[in-house]
Amino acid sequence: MTQSEMRIVLINKLLEEQPQYKETPVPKSETEQKRLLRALMNIRRPHPIGDDFLKLQDEYLQVETMKKGITDLSDLTPICGDIYLWQGDITTLRCDAIVNAANSEMLGCFCPCHGCIDNAIHTFSGIQLRLECAEIMRKQGYSEPVGRAKLTKAYNLPCKFVLHTVGPFIGGEVTRNDEEQLASCYRSCLALAEENGIASIAFCCISTGEFHFPNREAAEIAVRTVTDFKENTHSRIKVIFNVFKDTDYEIYRELFG
Repeated sequence: MTQSEMRIVLINKLLEEQPQYKETPVPKSETEQKRLLRALMNIRRPHPIGDDFLKLQDEYLQVETMKKGITDLSDLTPICGDIYLWQGDITTLRCDAIVNAANSEMLGCFCPCHGCIDNAIHTFSGIQLRLECAEIMRKQGYSEPVGRAKLTKAYNLPCKFVLHTVGPFIGGEVTRNDEEQLASCYRSCLALAEENGIASIAFCCISTGEFHFPNREAAEIAVRTVTDFKENTHSRIKVIFNVFKDTDYEIYRELFG
């Protein structure tokens, strides 16, 4: 079955699940089909689905990721010791774990085709990720506090695990508490990674973008917290600072001299 054929089957299955969208026509263009499939995955609440769907979805997503191109940690050059700086799509990075900037519900972004990293990670990992997150939150019984971290499988992503952390939302001036909560996100992810034998971790720019933490201040906290953690614990974990925007890349380059 071709990618186009698989995509149409997946779209139709997801449309059938939701009566209000059941009569939605499948677009003819590849671009619009991909947008529709992503949108349907984004809005789907966490509930089980058949193994036949998951098998087809997994095959489709893995091919799509291969087409985008995978970057392996071994292909990167450290910027300082065992710390790396890489600009690119974190869903195409092969390392032990990547960090997701989650929200307190911890179920991914439900806004169709939204541009946030939470949406991208849940889209390209597959619907199993939301199912696992939902089970974790059901057992926890309350919303995820800011500054902590949860570990899940990565499913169809090139990495092995995803670390989910909720950063502070900035609605005005950045406070000391905001700074400490952001630092806690990095410490919590690193500590959880160490507990689970994770040898490499890629951090996105937590709390910037949709959560409005100023980019430079966030980067300074990230670098300082990671450096302090590694020095204080003698950790040998490899850390990748993953950026997407040119402005963030320049900020991190400057911070590392």
